[in-house]
Amino acid sequence: MLAVSMALLAGACDLKRAAVLDPKGPIALAERDLLFDAFCVMMIVIVPVIILTLWFAWRYRASNTSAQYTPTWSNSVKIDAFVWSIPAIIVISLGVLLWRSTYKLDPYRPIENAGPAIEVQVVAQDWKWLFIYPEQGIAVVNQLAFPAGRPLSLRITSDTVMNSFYVPQLAGQIYAMAGMQTRLQLLADQPGKFVGRNSQYSGGGYSDQHFEVVSLSQGDFDAWVAKAKEAPGRLDAQTYPAQAAKSRAVPITYYSAVEPGLYDQIIAKYRHSGHAHTQSQGQGTNVPARR
Repeated sequence: MLAVSMALLAGACDLKRAAVLDPKGPIALAERDLLFDAFCVMMIVIVPVIILTLWFAWRYRASNTSAQYTPTWSNSVKIDAFVWSIPAIIVISLGVLLWRSTYKLDPYRPIENAGPAIEVQVVAQDWKWLFIYPEQGIAVVNQLAFPAGRPLSLRITSDTVMNSFYVPQLAGQIYAMAGMQTRLQLLADQPGKFVGRNSQYSGGGYSDQHFEVVSLSQGDFDAWVAKAKEAPGRLDAQTYPAQAAKSRAVPITYYSAVEPGLYDQIIAKYRHSGHAHTQSQGQGTNVPARR
């Protein structure tokens, strides 16, 4: 009882950090429900095992001389069938549940019945995140903004070691790797602020590699784009190397203009003859799976 009480107290103190249990979009909600469903299915085995363990310890205690003692017992078809069939059913049930959910939550699959998506190109760097908005012609460091209620389609790569893009309250994580492209779909039900982070250790500045995620009303998003367009900085092939240089705890930075095709140039510089790793929409190779 003391251990359980301490666990509950620690959980209550750390509730704000349990973001995966507080979804703010349909993708994160479906993933949380999948976690709960799998937990409940596994409890079908865990709970009886705990109860039977306590019951066996009590019934066959040394002081209970009335308990039947059969040291020569060796086999029971009924017990074997019970012991093996129940776990087999649970494994099959979990397999069907996860297979259906994997298809439903495919990170490359557009969110249905949610309207046209905003495309954002994401580049993991040391130790920050660059977000390029090709439709709006702007770029932002360490801040991802989009209208609430409108899907966000992300194209993700890395300009350094492998990273992992993760916004716990909106979607699961997916890897970002140099010379490759992965996809992820997001949608926030309502305006709000969330925390995004790199969940893959990437070196000395890893602890500072988080970013702000903001879902806005359409009017506020338009104002945010207008604010970014007023920034003095411009991002192109000449200014990009300085921007991508290693740095820590980088503040939110806006770029009013982005050279068209810069994202594709970042991917292309890691290509070698016969070893193209880029995953384009609808075709490509070497797509890493989302955890």
